[in-house]
This record gives sequence, C-alpha cells and structure tokens, in this order.
Amino acid sequence: MAAFMKPYEEQTYAALRIVCGLLFFCHGLQKLFGYPPSSFEPPPLLLYVAGPIELVGGALIAIGLFTRWAGFVCSGMMAVAYWRAHGLNHLLPLANGGELAVLYCFVFLFIAARGPGLWSVDASRA
Repeated sequence: MAAFMKPYEEQTYAALRIVCGLLFFCHGLQKLFGYPPSSFEPPPLLLYVAGPIELVGGALIAIGLFTRWAGFVCSGMMAVAYWRAHGLNHLLPLANGGELAVLYCFVFLFIAARGPGLWSVDASRA
C-alpha cells in the first residue's frame, strides 16, 4: 500500500532512532539537571538509576554508538519502569498512564534488534 516510502526505509529508521534517542536523553537531562524545569520531584531511585541510563543511553542511541547494547539496556529499564510505576495499578497502559513507557520499551527493543542503521557512529566505524 505505501510502497512510495520503500526507498526511504533506511532514512526513516535513522530518523526514528535519532528522535527517540534525543527525547530519552531529554528525560535524563530533566532528572539529573532540572532542565527543562518540571514540578515533578523524582525519588532518589529515578535520579540515580534511571536518570543516568536515560541521559547516556539516549545520547548513545541518538548518535548511534554501541546502539544495540544501549537499546537493550534502555528497553529493559523501561520494562521495569512500566511494571514498577504503572503495571501494578492496572494491566492496560491506557488505564494506568504507562503508554510512553511501553512505547519506549518496544522502540528500544526494536533498535537493539535492528542496529544502528544510517547516520550513526557505529556505521561509520564499520
């Protein structure tokens, strides 16, 4: 049906990887450095465990360095985050507010399986 996008498959995947990595990086930036400002005060576990994984993992995914490992670690962290913060309240993500955690988990799992793709440090090193 959407065969017109086939020639842009690699570029679209690279854009997905870069944008998701940068968004995840911003979550870590917010937790560790308070930028952009938020009224949410994260507990110490989020500050000292999730914050560095989001900051470093997001940056590595965005630039495409150690992409498979970074994607795997970030995916696992988001799976744990979903079940600790959302999944115990209700099973369905729409009912427990965990849609973003589920999306990040599966996008990062896909990135871990697919690898760096175009526009990545890993591809330029190979």
